[in-house]
Amino acid sequence: MSAPDPAARSLDVDAVMAQLTLEEKVSLASGADFWRTQAVERLGVPSVMVTDGPHGLRKQAGASDHVGLHDSVPATCFPPAAGLASTWDVDLLRRVGVALGDECRAEEVAVLLGPGVNMKRTPLCGRDFEYFSEDPLLAGELAAALVQGVQSRGVGTSLKHFAANNQETERMSVSVEVDERTLREIYLPAFERVVTRAQPWTVMCSYNRVNGVYASQDPWLLTRVLRADWGFEGLVVSDWGAVDERWRAVAAGLDLEMPSSGGTGEASIRTALEGGSLTQAQLDVVVRRNLELLQRVLPALAPGQTFDAGAHHALAREAARQSAVLLANDGVLPLEPASGGRLAVVGEMARSPRYQGAGSSQVSPTRLDDALTALREGTSRDVVFAPGYVTESEEADDALVAEAVEAARSAEVVVLFLGLPASYESEGYDREHLDLPASQVALLEAVRAVNDRVVVVLSNGAAVAVDAWQHHAAALLEGWLLGQAGGAATADLLYGVVSPSGRLAETVPVRLEDTPAFGAFPGDSGVVRYREGLLIGYRWYDTRRAPVSFPFGHGLSYTTFEHSDLSVRASGAGADASVEVALTVTNTGSRAGAEVVQVYAAPQDASVFRPEQELVGFARVELEPGASAPVSLVLSARDLGHWSEVHRRWVLESGRYEVRVGASSRDVRQRAVVEVQGEELVVPLSPQSEAGTWLEHPVVGPRLREQLGDAAAMLDDPQHGQMMRAIPLVRLTRFPGFPVREEDLPGMAEEAGASVGPA
Repeated sequence: MSAPDPAARSLDVDAVMAQLTLEEKVSLASGADFWRTQAVERLGVPSVMVTDGPHGLRKQAGASDHVGLHDSVPATCFPPAAGLASTWDVDLLRRVGVALGDECRAEEVAVLLGPGVNMKRTPLCGRDFEYFSEDPLLAGELAAALVQGVQSRGVGTSLKHFAANNQETERMSVSVEVDERTLREIYLPAFERVVTRAQPWTVMCSYNRVNGVYASQDPWLLTRVLRADWGFEGLVVSDWGAVDERWRAVAAGLDLEMPSSGGTGEASIRTALEGGSLTQAQLDVVVRRNLELLQRVLPALAPGQTFDAGAHHALAREAARQSAVLLANDGVLPLEPASGGRLAVVGEMARSPRYQGAGSSQVSPTRLDDALTALREGTSRDVVFAPGYVTESEEADDALVAEAVEAARSAEVVVLFLGLPASYESEGYDREHLDLPASQVALLEAVRAVNDRVVVVLSNGAAVAVDAWQHHAAALLEGWLLGQAGGAATADLLYGVVSPSGRLAETVPVRLEDTPAFGAFPGDSGVVRYREGLLIGYRWYDTRRAPVSFPFGHGLSYTTFEHSDLSVRASGAGADASVEVALTVTNTGSRAGAEVVQVYAAPQDASVFRPEQELVGFARVELEPGASAPVSLVLSARDLGHWSEVHRRWVLESGRYEVRVGASSRDVRQRAVVEVQGEELVVPLSPQSEAGTWLEHPVVGPRLREQLGDAAAMLDDPQHGQMMRAIPLVRLTRFPGFPVREEDLPGMAEEAGASVGPA
């Protein structure tokens, strides 16, 4: 593609700020229409376009004054995040990001609205197809690479939806009730990793409330956490229609309201300025960030740029190949393309693919491959087809089933395409169950009755229950939603052109009732309570030792891998502590393939509750048959630590940590225990602290015991001491004859804090 002259379009932010009128400043805090920012023509401030597209550009064609969900310019439809996450391939995500950036430049789009890194708290979330994972480290690493790729082309991204947007039900108003430790360890780290690694040019706030406060006007989220704690340098934009009170959003740190509110937002700002609730200095901060975004994006927006649609389709095919996960295989796969008996391809989705989700991420593809055509073109074997079902129907069609059974009866192998109809999952509403349509399960049972070599290929945006029927399948390929090249990629995998390499980025549960949020989703009375706390996804199943259909990280290949020579070495202490993990991976099979080495940490001496294990690192390794490769990762204090609600920061405790290396959270191949030197953590004291906490303090404790004299025996009594030590010290001082005075406690607590330094 042709490269624009970076000097052709520029903006002097300081000069513009000095000349803007108050009314112009107010206008810049809001959008001009549905997709464009405001212009100030007299000062050369242009309007630029932002648009949807976590997995492909969704630029509305024609006038940009409405949402236009079904009318957008052709663009490459890559696999949505549910598929891309299953690649565990950071380099691939970066290359997809570069392609997305080039397509934005060709359409003069300044900011691509994505990626979405919200956690998959439940497989019922209607928008799970465009979120990466149930694990924040995996989601953060992949999203950071995508952001780096897009922004390397001079196009901005919008990391979304900040924060705790994990359902579609009442998404515009629901209050997520969640404790800070759970936020910091589960729902915020993916955002943090992208911000600190990739500095997205914008972050998009979510619709919902967090502990009662709308995300669009939450200063703790938008200023304290995002900017002060993480160092975010860019612009905060609202989700479309997420602003409640515009002036409060300005004060909280929300820079741009989208879309245009028809003057309501501007009026709110003016009124607040006039009444003193908002200062011009606060408004100036918001205006400057909007201008700085323009300064960043303008050089890339020169007209006349193009992209290579064929190369991007090839990249989409590569991504789709790596996204599919082979869940089970009794040896029927790979299929031999050059010899063998008849293949029966059954299922309407083979002919009419479901390749992406519905809603604001819906892309108009530049072309579309279907699996039926690709399977026919990829083999010299006889291929017959039967649709088997009507995609959007719950009821079995007897004639279609009968036709499919006859096709299966005469075939050597049946490839059966099943999945969720488009109406089952979409932005705007959540799923009600985990099941495939009953008509599809009935079709599988009927086909299996006449042929025991049935390969099931799934198309779905989030996990589906497979336990009730998977025994009918000789092989099971989880295809997720594979984008515009998914049909050809599926044929490549089934015929063994490439070996499957996808690994699950989310657990496949046995039943809905087993899932972590069951009974606490989607909430009621405008509130959803995250009662499961830290235990979402595999953290829940592994800690409870609960059965699953397929565990997090699982995925089969056409070859085999061996992990050997694990070594684990700790160094440093406290915040500078680290653990180096090294091992060797060998391809012990007869085909080339890719292994995803997963490293989990299990604290052995934690003083607070920790999940059974947590993913702390991973590496994707591609190997030829018989080849070996070293793998090494360095785990930081942050990787091994936890958020302390006492100290209000991340801490690392001293003690033993078991490092587990394997091919899934349930397939641990090697283990090693390492002693880590953490921090000397001392609990801050207050008069309300329990007496036992006072006694355990390294400085004040011994002196307090001296003051207590004979009364110390009461606290040390083997029968009643535990009860007495649990009483706040201030209350004990009020007991008759207690040798410590209440008025002395604040000074002792202050001395204790000074003796150990700031928390």
